[in-house]
Amino acid sequence: MNTYRALKSQKFSKDQYSIVPLRYIDRMDILKWRNEQIYHLRQEKLLTEIDQENYFKNVVNKSFDQEKPNQLLFSLIKNDLCIGYGGLVHMNWNDKNAEISFIMDTKLEKKYFSTNWKIFLKLIEKVAFIELNFHKIFTFAIDLRPNLFPVIEDVGYIKEAFLKEHYYWNNNFIDVIIHSKFNPNKTKHP
Repeated sequence: MNTYRALKSQKFSKDQYSIVPLRYIDRMDILKWRNEQIYHLRQEKLLTEIDQENYFKNVVNKSFDQEKPNQLLFSLIKNDLCIGYGGLVHMNWNDKNAEISFIMDTKLEKKYFSTNWKIFLKLIEKVAFIELNFHKIFTFAIDLRPNLFPVIEDVGYIKEAFLKEHYYWNNNFIDVIIHSKFNPNKTKHP
């Protein structure tokens, strides 16, 4: 298993779920899910296997050795099977905040969307708030999946911003909604 130099702990668990540093063996499943769900991702084109190999080689693998990487990505595991992936991206180590990124196996979305999102958020909060002592984490969501917002609000994320016609997709400008959560363990800034 790869390990992140930036983290002391490498596995974060809740019941039969865990997140571990992004596994190379999951790369083609992730490629498939990203291409199936391109409509809500900031991804301009369908990914190829070569794109994915290059991404792992030139971005993911380098992040394991960095003291303060731009992103920490994880495989979401349930009973030894990868069911999703995501992490902290666009990390701002100085201001102690990061964006949350997460997608799950497309086949699981209809029945387990809410469950898997809530589990992932609880696990990534352990990374952000306990392990890294970050001040704030947030979602940056293109307003194409209204079922996402009640799920994240249900676990304590607050709607912080509404960016009108902020993202250009499919020949239209689409709104972006940002939800945030502050570190509940912090009473003042470092």
